Amino acid sequence: MPRSSRRGLWAGPLRAARASLVATSLAAGLAAPAAAATWYAPWTWLDRDEAPLVNVVRDPHYGDTLFHFYQDHYFTSVTTLMVSQHFERMPKHADEAEVLRGGLLLSYGLHREAGQIFAQLIEKGAAPAVRDRAWYYLAKIRYQRGFLPEAEAALARIEGTLPGDLEDDRLLLASNLLMARGDYTGAAALLAGVTATPEGKQRARAAGPYLRFNLGVALVKSGDPARGAALLDELGRMPGPNEEIRSLRDKANVALGYTALQENRAEDARTALERVRLNGLQSNKALLGFGWAAATLKQPKLALVPWAELAGRDPGDAAVLEARIALPYAYAELGAYGQALDGYNEAITAFDQEGGKLDESIRAIRAGKLVDGLIENNPGDEMGWFWKIDRLPEMPHASHLTQVLAQHEFQEAFKNFRDLRYLERNLTEWQDKLGVFGDMLVNRRQAYAERLPKVLSQAGALNIDALQKQRDALAAELADAEARADGLAFADAKQAEQRARLAEVQQQLQALGSDPAYDRARQHARLAAGALTWQLAQDYPARVWEAKKGLRTTDQQIEQARAREAALVQAQRDEPARFDRFEARIKALSPTIQALIPRVQTLAREQQNVVQELAVAELQGQKERLVVYATQARFALAQLYDRAKLARENDRAAPQ
Repeated sequence: MPRSSRRGLWAGPLRAARASLVATSLAAGLAAPAAAATWYAPWTWLDRDEAPLVNVVRDPHYGDTLFHFYQDHYFTSVTTLMVSQHFERMPKHADEAEVLRGGLLLSYGLHREAGQIFAQLIEKGAAPAVRDRAWYYLAKIRYQRGFLPEAEAALARIEGTLPGDLEDDRLLLASNLLMARGDYTGAAALLAGVTATPEGKQRARAAGPYLRFNLGVALVKSGDPARGAALLDELGRMPGPNEEIRSLRDKANVALGYTALQENRAEDARTALERVRLNGLQSNKALLGFGWAAATLKQPKLALVPWAELAGRDPGDAAVLEARIALPYAYAELGAYGQALDGYNEAITAFDQEGGKLDESIRAIRAGKLVDGLIENNPGDEMGWFWKIDRLPEMPHASHLTQVLAQHEFQEAFKNFRDLRYLERNLTEWQDKLGVFGDMLVNRRQAYAERLPKVLSQAGALNIDALQKQRDALAAELADAEARADGLAFADAKQAEQRARLAEVQQQLQALGSDPAYDRARQHARLAAGALTWQLAQDYPARVWEAKKGLRTTDQQIEQARAREAALVQAQRDEPARFDRFEARIKALSPTIQALIPRVQTLAREQQNVVQELAVAELQGQKERLVVYATQARFALAQLYDRAKLARENDRAAPQ
């Protein structure tokens, strides 16, 4: 039988699978980067490598908000921010604080509230840079959440050029949105327009390979494969200084290779796929595509090498499943029918075993092991956008989780479940705190009632009016002494004693008459009086100043005493009302929290079911692929058996 006829016996069942895989891989290599080419983490504007919204903190309370944010306490950050805004503690960062609050609310999916914040910033005449940045952030998070029309509407509200790298990010986001709704021609025109000028080319180089990757994808999908392939080929040959660039390079080569396969350019496909790393994220697709390129070139022996390597890898990848039946197909092409039969039988057995393992994983997921294990192994103090899954739970077959956890929809659903769990815990804690606050309020009331009489007694013992009269009398004496420049009025105790003793001596000398025997004593007394008068005159300015200073201090103390007296009167009037307001708030919050807790618990259970069903749906899809491949393998076996039977019949019919 001619070789071409032999190929028709077993190659037919694989053609549909191969065409489907080529289309799927091409879509993954081209369309997926268009949707996921936002290489930056969500909310780059809040990322650790970029100071969020402000370089210099001029309000301490805004710094406190940023401190909690950088500690990964996002819920505390946004609540602290809102409290500080309520008390108007951040006047120097009012607009930046609003953008930050809107961003944090967006990270929790509160798009409507965040949109209102950004709209209010625009209405009140916020700075153009703040306004445009706000619309960009809104567009980006809407894109991340899958609200594409809303993201385009927000992006259209940007009026100016964004600062720095944000403008490049905006262009990439705009191209992603165009490609997400199938407008590859528009995306290509947008990105090509950027590179049409020297400034645009410089910007494209500065933006790195991502903009060029998106442009290449858009060109291929918009009907200009030659230009797109040339651009992807350039990216596929570029140096890879880090893992990020190396991964993008592999993706470009896979996209280029499958594009060539689709256009029946097998040699070009093999050239591109040979550049993909053997252990990278794109290695499975590259190995499979390389094998098909060799098979297209009628080199099945060369196809055995990549397919044999791929067939031994994790069966959770569709490319590995395809390799399990592609490998015996290559053996059959080489005429090694025994090995082909063994290969198909082994593939069928492996598919059946893998189906059983998938059933075990599905049962474990529906029993809650996946969700509980993810929560237990990835604890987080608070909910927030940046929380991520670092460790997988203990599952019967953990490899099945790779495709599940890679889904954006699953990630979003699980984040929502985790946030609901955090809210439930937070509400429960506040329910306990309300009881503590009630006890604190009772103690405060009791302490107030016990201390008030003592404070009133102490305040009554302090006669401020009498002190005021004493102060006024002293002020009058000071004014009189100052008017007369009377230094004696400011004599200290020692000088007053000396003055009294001197007056007594002079009185005694005067009583002795004019006896010459006491002339020397009279002279000494006169000198002493003059010295004392001179000393008092010297000390007079300083002592007047000290007296006035003391009078001012007395005025301040009397004023403080009156303020305390007024505060005491105010406290007697306001404190009971304040206690009543606290009590009313506690009584109002308690039933609200009690009503919210079961509601959140119900939502958490419903969301857990959503998360589990998403995971189950992915595993069911894997089971369906197993059924398809097993059917193809059985059909290929049947063709081999039919051919063997036909060969035996031909041998019997042949003349001896």
